[in-house]
Amino acid sequence: MQRRLPGSTAAVRRVGLAVDTNGSIELPDSVERRRFLVRATAAVGTVGLAGAALPFIESWLPSERARARGGPVTLDPTRTEPGQMTVVVWRRKPIYIVHRTPAMLALLGKHDALLKDPRSQYSDQPAYARNTIRAREAHLFVTIGICTHLGCLPKAHFTAGDPVLGANWPGGFFCPCHGSRFDLAGRVFTGSPASVNLVIPPYAFANTHQLVIGRDSAPPPGS
Repeated sequence: MQRRLPGSTAAVRRVGLAVDTNGSIELPDSVERRRFLVRATAAVGTVGLAGAALPFIESWLPSERARARGGPVTLDPTRTEPGQMTVVVWRRKPIYIVHRTPAMLALLGKHDALLKDPRSQYSDQPAYARNTIRAREAHLFVTIGICTHLGCLPKAHFTAGDPVLGANWPGGFFCPCHGSRFDLAGRVFTGSPASVNLVIPPYAFANTHQLVIGRDSAPPPGS
């Protein structure tokens, strides 16, 4: 099976994820992948080449086990263009990385009265993200892309005044399942079924080109 993440190919930068004709991102099922690899090894073994296949299998299975254990994920944040979003998978959860533009950031803080938890007092995030921008660095927003209502996958609606969400919409995320709305810091709007803001995972910057998701501090260079 595969989970489908709704999104726009114009707004989402694909990093190792398949996108179907409807613009949905397909999250690979690691269990099916392992089954495929086992079957492939068995097939090779029937023609006397199992020994040659072992390095291939060993090179894939450890990474699958690491992902299942929740090992950190590393990516280059500079490859995400301003106004766009990259999606990676950590602990089998979609992680949204949004490159916020100055115009996007300028709208944060202007609608606090419309939010359930504007200061993220009751929401889940590391201490370094408990601020109005909910981030280590203002331009880069990192969040778990799962609605805090019933676990659906919110869609990116970054354009202010989006006709789907109304003239007062400042840009953010909309969950099509039950209508929860979140701003560009993942803060939930009053009137949404979700009660708290989107969750911020632990993350750190090893350097300008290396964002590590799954750790509160990055390893020293060369480690």
